[in-house]
Order: sequence, then C-alpha cells, then structure tokens
Amino acid sequence: MRVTGTEPTARRELHPPAGYRLAASVRALTFSPYDPCARVAAGTFWWATRTPDGPATLALRPSGGALLAEGYGPGADRVVQRADAIAGLRDDVSGFAALAATHPVVARLAAQHRGLRMPATGQVFRQLLRAVFEQKVTGKEAYRAYAATVRHFAEAAPGPMQPLLLPPDPAAVAATGYWVFHPFGVEQRRAETLRRAAAAADRLERCADSAEATRRLTAVAGIGPWTAAEVVRIAYGDPDAVSVGDFHVPNTVAWALAGEPRGDDARMLALLEPFRGHRGRVCVLLAAGGVQAPKYGPRMPIRSFARF
Repeated sequence: MRVTGTEPTARRELHPPAGYRLAASVRALTFSPYDPCARVAAGTFWWATRTPDGPATLALRPSGGALLAEGYGPGADRVVQRADAIAGLRDDVSGFAALAATHPVVARLAAQHRGLRMPATGQVFRQLLRAVFEQKVTGKEAYRAYAATVRHFAEAAPGPMQPLLLPPDPAAVAATGYWVFHPFGVEQRRAETLRRAAAAADRLERCADSAEATRRLTAVAGIGPWTAAEVVRIAYGDPDAVSVGDFHVPNTVAWALAGEPRGDDARMLALLEPFRGHRGRVCVLLAAGGVQAPKYGPRMPIRSFARF
C-alpha cells in the first residue's frame, strides 16, 4: 500500500548538545547521496523504514537550536519515539575525551568532529542488507547491488519526499531465488547469505543488545565478524564494534596511529586496545577525517554476474 499523506502524523522536538552536526551524524545511515531509502535534502534528513506498525518515514530538520522530528505513515509514532537514537542523541560519549587525549591524531579528530554522534536505529535487517552486499567487493559494486535490489522490490515510502522507497520486506527477500540478484551484480554466495538472513530477520530483530545480535548474526552461514560489526555499529550504536577482516581499515588504523602504511587485524586491534569501549568510534573518526593509508597496486575491478 502506498501512503501519500503529505502532513506528518507525529512530531517531537529534540534538543541536541551544543555543536551537534546532523548531516555528519546521520551520514552512516545513507548509502551514498543517492540512497533510494534515505537522503539529506535542503538540510532535512529523510529516512524510510519498516516498523511492526507498518511503513514509516522519519524527517529530521534543524529548527533554531532544536531538532524537529516528524513522522509519516502507519509507523510514524514508532519512528518519532526513537528519533533521538536515530539522530545519535543517545550516543554516550562520556569517558571518550580522556581516551582520545592519549593520542594526538585521535585527539585532533575528536575535537574537529565533536558534533558527530553515532546513530542507533534499532533495526538489524535494514543494515544487514547493505552489509552483505558490501562483502569483499568495491563500494561501487555494493551500492549498485543495494540500489538495484531496493528498486526491484520498489515500495514507495509514506510522506512528501518522493521518490523515496522502503527497504525490502525480509519475507519477500527470503522468497526470492538467488538468481534474481545476478543482474544486480550479486553472485550466488552473497545472494544465499542474504536470503538466509532474511528468513531469520524476525529473530534477529528481537536481540536485546549488540552482543546478542553479534552471536545470532554470526550463527547465520555467510555472516562473519566483519558483517556483524558493520550491522551492530548502526543498529545498536555500538561504539566498540570493529570491522575485523576489512580490506582498508587495518591499514588506515596502522597509518593513523603508528605511521605504518600497512597493518593486519592483529596490529589494528593492538593499536585500538587503549581505546577499548570506543574502538569503533575511533574508526568512525578516522573515516570522518578522511584518513587513508598510502595506496599501492591496481584497483579492484568491477565485475558482473549478470550472465551467470
């Protein structure tokens, strides 16, 4: 069902801390500026989602020194109730300043990006859809697969921001043959992983915390520590979630914290250990600051599975 109402049915005024930056904080919730399910337009963040009450769109817009949350659709009350977490306003940064002060690079980035907060959507499958598509491929391949999948299922989100689409229904994804994803650039392995995760989505959404979600996620064939960390960092706002197994992050951490152009997972974890409790936050700050290790060798090619 398409909900076409242009007036919000739920509103809430939020009060961010001084210096809070909306766009920087919610950037993690968008998969490029062209994400069909979420975007920032004219200073307002639009986020389409599914809730137990039905589809919903959340709009977050600065209003004076406040942040106005407006909800559209059957799930409006639910998303507005959680709007502070989605905006990152439940992010607990207490104790991080003292840890950041122990390293000059982290201290500089923490000061430079002090208005950045980590969101916590409370939704696992939505982030899992993206994370599975990002497994061991380039960013362009992952976005192409994600956007094509969303458009394949193509359900319009409620509210005035159009076109804005809902994330796919897990039940519909679970019932879709793996070969349907081939033209989107997704091979059988990732497609089957996504279908298994979609079939378990209801159970995954009921996890009490990040630790339980990690255990349940990694029990699904095809989901390892990297994918689980990518999910719980956003779904639960876990500031300690580190993406072990990432192609770039160990090098970035080694370069930023030790001046070493290359590092493996063990070296990355050793360098991040002094920041335990906020290790994922340090990685987020490095990304926000554009820190990159020197690059060597050719880029990974873009592949196609459309004929297979």
